[in-house]
Amino acid sequence: MQKLFNELYRRLSSGEGAVLCSIIAASGSVPRGAGAKMLVFADGSTLGTVGGGSVELNARQKGIEILASKRNEIVPYSLSKAEVGNIGMICGGNVKVYFRHFTPADAELANSIAEQAGKNEDSFLIYRITGEGICDINIAKAGGDVPSALKGIVEPLLCGAAVYKKLDGFDLFIEPLSKMGRALIFGAGHVARALTPVLKSIGLPVYVYDSREALLSREYLNEADMLIQGDFSSLAKNADIARSDAVFVMTPGHEADYEVLAQVLLSDAHYIGCIGSRHKAARTRERLRLAGFSQQSIDRVRCPIGFNIGAQTPAEIAISIAAELISVNSGYSGVIPWPTAEEGKRQ
Repeated sequence: MQKLFNELYRRLSSGEGAVLCSIIAASGSVPRGAGAKMLVFADGSTLGTVGGGSVELNARQKGIEILASKRNEIVPYSLSKAEVGNIGMICGGNVKVYFRHFTPADAELANSIAEQAGKNEDSFLIYRITGEGICDINIAKAGGDVPSALKGIVEPLLCGAAVYKKLDGFDLFIEPLSKMGRALIFGAGHVARALTPVLKSIGLPVYVYDSREALLSREYLNEADMLIQGDFSSLAKNADIARSDAVFVMTPGHEADYEVLAQVLLSDAHYIGCIGSRHKAARTRERLRLAGFSQQSIDRVRCPIGFNIGAQTPAEIAISIAAELISVNSGYSGVIPWPTAEEGKRQ
């Protein structure tokens, strides 16, 4: 989202116009759901995607038309079974795309949206679309100010998911803009370096913590939002961990891993993963038990970290970890289980 609106701001500031194509409603089997976005520029170039195939092709053409007419529109599209089959789906679906024309006068709006998208707090975009396609776009923060004309309507809908409603006189579309929560990686080794850009690509600010100054370098971690040097035995001085945070423990050794876990388990972090083998996991859990941690608390630690996809390289391990985090965040239960000890012996 931030990259999209940064580019929109850049184009508008240079005097260009652009059209933002946003899926505001979707049903059936479609490649992208509500909130998917694509920018269309006067030269026909695009940024982002509304799902590919015929919908994207038609949306691009419609965007070019909107640039000429300067009139915003809501356009429904249907994917036939044949079209959906070409992109790997089983049955057809429908999407509703809102085309919003931006002029250079909207540059500050685009900049405000881009800046908010990069913040570590829960916020939403509110689109109020009239029958003529005129659209007011407002930024609302969870627990913060909501446009007075929409206050009673909007507040119950700030739930973390995209919402589209038809109301008397106008349509309302609300979507998440920024979400509170960071990725805190303890240890700046090879897996941390591979994991940082993967977590950034799914929208998480990434903080990397290590005691080794030489590894906390932009040469290795140029996409990290913050590099923190500190002792693994005293995180409280440098790392304030919240429930919205995800923690990844991958320090240089077992002792440092244990020291980090013993502190992290005192926080409410919603995801705690620790890299290592089953043998290491068993030893670490036993140490935590002897230190007085309850079984319920110990079970919060996902070790070995990531889904079992046969990952070997740091890049592959990073993908398996990100997949597990996505599953946890979405509440999806269709996880790929790790093999039992007996299964492991047979492999």
